[in-house]
Amino acid sequence: MENYLDIFLKSYSEYWNYFLNLIYFREIENYFYGLIAISLIVWILEILFPWRKNQAIFRKDFWLDTFYMFFNFFIFNLILFTALSNTTAAFFNDILGVIGLSIESIQLFNVSALPAWAGLLIFFVVSDFVQWNTHRLLHRVDFLWNFHKVHHSVKEMGFAAHLRYHWMETVVYKSLLYIPIALIGGFSVQNVAFVYFFTISVGHLNHANLGWDYGFLKYIFNNPKMHIWHHSKKLPRKYGVNFGLTLSIWDYLFRTNYIPKSGRDIELGFANDETFPQDFLQQEIYPIKLKKD
Repeated sequence: MENYLDIFLKSYSEYWNYFLNLIYFREIENYFYGLIAISLIVWILEILFPWRKNQAIFRKDFWLDTFYMFFNFFIFNLILFTALSNTTAAFFNDILGVIGLSIESIQLFNVSALPAWAGLLIFFVVSDFVQWNTHRLLHRVDFLWNFHKVHHSVKEMGFAAHLRYHWMETVVYKSLLYIPIALIGGFSVQNVAFVYFFTISVGHLNHANLGWDYGFLKYIFNNPKMHIWHHSKKLPRKYGVNFGLTLSIWDYLFRTNYIPKSGRDIELGFANDETFPQDFLQQEIYPIKLKKD
């Protein structure tokens, strides 16, 4: 138990030092400034080529969503998630050790033995498919849907809406992704960084005020014209449609795709969202409600 406590506490100082290294450009794969650069580029595209002409540059909840970006990617890691993840990983490894196994021994194969492009492709496709299924789960399980409502409370789409989500979603996504990725060894830091920047870029574009669908590539990659229907307040199917994160191909393969017409001006949200909290703190503790004076 003392070992787990040491890991938990040590994680705070390690992540803080890592975060400072990001700020001071001491990391080659700089996720902090990478996120800022991608956000600025997509925002400029929104300004130059707006799909909804009447939508303000600083749209509704622009600053709230901007804060969510940095909270979910960095602040939450510092507050809790990194320490919890490291401790849980150590506990999982110890459990395997008790039964005479290790992470390496349960791996199905190691991508380091494959060409670099093949390892990168496997990592990307496996992680995206797992996350597509996790996204569907967030819509089908009432307990999880309560947390996912935060993301669907967006009323005007914009690049930063991509990262407006409840902290519990981080826990759910990372937990369900841990074992599939652990079963495939040999992923490099470069693999992870490339997939991170690519998926963030596509995710920002999906939520941006842009009327793009990439032509025939729309059947492979998610896009703004498709994803806006995922946020529609009125849907033909109870549990939603268009669950793709980066890839849209899963929706076409499993028939959860839905683009009946242009969704440029459809109402966004979910049933009874007028009673949903509007501020960050209330959304982050939802469905617990604080009494207001």
